[in-house]
Amino acid sequence: MIRIVIAEDQKMLLGALAALLDLEEDMTVVGRAGNGEEAVKLVHQLKPDVCIMDIEMPARTGLEAAEELKGFGCKVIILTTFARPGYFERALKAGVNGYMLKDSPSDDLASAIRSVMDGKRIYASELVDEVYSEENPLTERESEVLLLMSEGKSTKEIANTLFITTGTVRNYISSILDKLDVSNRIEAITRFKDKGWFK
Repeated sequence: MIRIVIAEDQKMLLGALAALLDLEEDMTVVGRAGNGEEAVKLVHQLKPDVCIMDIEMPARTGLEAAEELKGFGCKVIILTTFARPGYFERALKAGVNGYMLKDSPSDDLASAIRSVMDGKRIYASELVDEVYSEENPLTERESEVLLLMSEGKSTKEIANTLFITTGTVRNYISSILDKLDVSNRIEAITRFKDKGWFK
């Protein structure tokens, strides 16, 4: 039996979701939370298999709760009306197992829960398309510099590899940080990797 906690601040929707999932022969809703803080407490108390969470809730958002539950052993599925790439990226970083939109057919939720229990990750296709269709803002040369940075090369080693001066490398690096809207090399490498831009 798959044990589920649901966190949703709209009481009617919370009740409807719980009733729907309780109809499934292999699922039981063991806890209901009205915000992210309650969700974290319930997951610690009840140790469910899956926690289904809305994002925008009082006391603590679903994303904050998911970040706190990372590595706890409970699978997290975000169920939200918000198809925002920023939310989706943050959810991915928090290690959520699923990210679904509330306008999906209700049958999709039960099958997503089963898939997540089988070790799969389920993400709304429109979000995946949006996140990965974003264009790489770096020029070919800047991408090369970033790749060498990701290999742990120093400014001098990058200059030697690309037959340019260290001053030019520094200019490239500051342009990279600026375009990726980050403050250091590590963040730049992480952002680039998260976007799937490393070839």
